[in-house]
Amino acid sequence: MPDARQKLLTGIFTLLALGALVGWYYEKVALGMLVAALIALVWQLRQMLIFERALRDGDFDAVRYGSEFWSQAFGRFDRLRARSLKHKKRYRRLLKEVRKSTNAMPDGAIILDDRFEVKLCNPAAQVLVGFDPRLDRGQRVDNILRDPAFSKYLGDEDYNEGIEIASPLRDGDWLYCRIVPYGENQRLLLIRDVTERVRLNKMRRDFVANASHELRSPLTVISGYLDALAGDPAVPDEWQRPLEQMRGQSRRMTNIVSELIELSQLESSGSASREADVDMPALLERVVSSLKPEKGGPILEVDIRSTAWIRGSVGEVESIVTNLVTNAIRHTESDGRVTVSWADEGEGAALVVADTGEGIAPEHLPRLTERFFRVDKGRSRAEGGVGLGLAIVKYALNRHDADLLIDSEPGVGSTFSCIFPAGRIIQASAVPGALTG
Repeated sequence: MPDARQKLLTGIFTLLALGALVGWYYEKVALGMLVAALIALVWQLRQMLIFERALRDGDFDAVRYGSEFWSQAFGRFDRLRARSLKHKKRYRRLLKEVRKSTNAMPDGAIILDDRFEVKLCNPAAQVLVGFDPRLDRGQRVDNILRDPAFSKYLGDEDYNEGIEIASPLRDGDWLYCRIVPYGENQRLLLIRDVTERVRLNKMRRDFVANASHELRSPLTVISGYLDALAGDPAVPDEWQRPLEQMRGQSRRMTNIVSELIELSQLESSGSASREADVDMPALLERVVSSLKPEKGGPILEVDIRSTAWIRGSVGEVESIVTNLVTNAIRHTESDGRVTVSWADEGEGAALVVADTGEGIAPEHLPRLTERFFRVDKGRSRAEGGVGLGLAIVKYALNRHDADLLIDSEPGVGSTFSCIFPAGRIIQASAVPGALTG
């Protein structure tokens, strides 16, 4: 190309020089150069028109065997065109494979734009939610999936986790929906049929609830007889220790059954009622006072910095406080300290239980609220913990629209923060009969 460009320029300058020479001969140098320039311009315009016609018709023979400059320009264009066609074929082949794999997915996949309007969907989405690509393309997805929880999920724009909603097509079926942002203001909505999992979870909850209720009566009878035997002077001394151990295990089993029943009730319930007003300062003072160890335990303090009350269930809020404080006492040495505080947090309020205990390793934090999960299984079993307390706390907080934040460092201590939203908080001055101090 550089040689062709140089030859083109040399030819133009030579033509201009000839035009100037002819003009000098006729004593009109400027006119001679102008005529030569017009000739060069007409020639190049002719070559451009030939090249344009070749692009339009696809016949490049006239260009291929024309002037060297335009021939080389065509050669470069031809190489770029061949490369482009090669990439286009590869792109089409890749796009075809992607469509095949997407169509083969058992989960629904729907591409949304920045306004949550449907652009594309795979066959599984059509089966799971009844999407019709011809009718629903361009529609907002929440106009098709009409579920209040799903609409709230779209509006919150917090897509770290998904949401379960009832199937719009089949009663009793459940779908798991999750949005994955990608590209330039685009979102991928993934839909999975989780009916079987929901049914299994319901069966598990029903089984645990029924079994717990059935165990409560025989445990009551066993505990009663053991208590009677322990107080009977006719029982030999060598039986006193085994009886005391059986009484302890009976109490432990009774506590486990009670916690299982409470957890089952929380799991199967919706949002907690807002009709009751919970006097948090008074409740904290009462619960902490009842849990203070008589001797040999850590120092237990209450720090009330807010007079706010909570709209919700008194029993469930009391269960939250009791489980958190009991858990903190269990994992704090006798020379440590447990602090229970209640303070305003933005427009809401925060219940914080902090201890100077053994702390929790970072890898265990995500699983703390799982049922029966115990960090130190040997110590928890010896002291009566079975790993249900924090699970109860989690579900009770969910019913009060609250969040649980856990911060812990091994050897330093742990902090459990329960953040109640503004919708659940009322100031004491707004509560009939409440006293502020």
